[in-house]
Amino acid sequence: METCASIIKLVHKNLVSLIYVNVLSFVTSRRSSFTSALLVAILCANQTHANRTGHMSSPTTSPQFKMVPEQSELDSLPRDLRFHACANENPRALTREQIEKFNRDGYLKSIRVFDEQEIGGVREYFDDLLARVLAAGGDSYSISSAHLKHGKVYDLLTNPRIVALVKDLLGENVIGWGSHFFCKLPRDGKAVAWHQDASYWPLTPSKTVTAWLAIDDADVENACMRFIAGSHWHGHLTYRPSNPGDHNVLTQTIENVERFGTPVDDELKAGEVSLHADLLLHGSEPNESSRRRCGLTLRYCAADVRAAMGWNAKGVVVAGEDRSGHWANPKRP
Repeated sequence: METCASIIKLVHKNLVSLIYVNVLSFVTSRRSSFTSALLVAILCANQTHANRTGHMSSPTTSPQFKMVPEQSELDSLPRDLRFHACANENPRALTREQIEKFNRDGYLKSIRVFDEQEIGGVREYFDDLLARVLAAGGDSYSISSAHLKHGKVYDLLTNPRIVALVKDLLGENVIGWGSHFFCKLPRDGKAVAWHQDASYWPLTPSKTVTAWLAIDDADVENACMRFIAGSHWHGHLTYRPSNPGDHNVLTQTIENVERFGTPVDDELKAGEVSLHADLLLHGSEPNESSRRRCGLTLRYCAADVRAAMGWNAKGVVVAGEDRSGHWANPKRP
């Protein structure tokens, strides 16, 4: 009887998740924006209740997420894709000048977090993880939502030094929900086309900050990231689907970005981070050098952000609290 009850419970969990995603896509494509937003709120509340009662997640298994959701699913969601400026008069880890710069330009860079010995340990861990992923048939860009599977990545997501930086930008209550290695191997030919992160995510409102941790030195020669300063103030920009000729790691391409500003190179030493807003235009060229360029993107949002498509299962409370219970707050794997 116990085995039968366990099977029924597991089936119920999966059905609830499936119904949530499909009903959300259905109603938002057929109702007014007000009704869609109301229905999304109701569904998110049900998902929050499921987190509290344990009806949608299992403590022994990690949820599986696509690196890039289907565009049709994202297009059906009502999302607030506007930049929300930081209003912190008393930052603790950053300075007031840095807060002003982030609001104006959409990024900060060259912030030292780990010394050479510490980042050397992170690099050694990643080298081993990458070897195992490649041996299993993955590639150097496929290690995504890594904090749900790997304890040491969870430790980086919750690292107090990094959390202190994003807390100054997002407020007292912060959720860490994303962790993705972007590893450009020497001469791998892959670019990351100009894009806005928020365009890819089923989150609203757009209050996510990415901490890009350099595991290797990142410079112009090995294809460091590039930013368009101030582009986050333009809202959600028009893009085209990428084609095979773009050799894009992702799926969207925004063209003629120079009309929004001049590209800025995000050169970092290993152990440094840059911080950027989720609507900032950014990308990187193919790595044509003989050196690897690996970075770990750590994604953080304010606790009042709401996630659809089950993405709330990714969210770890890294600072303050989540009074609503919307985010699943998984334990260290």
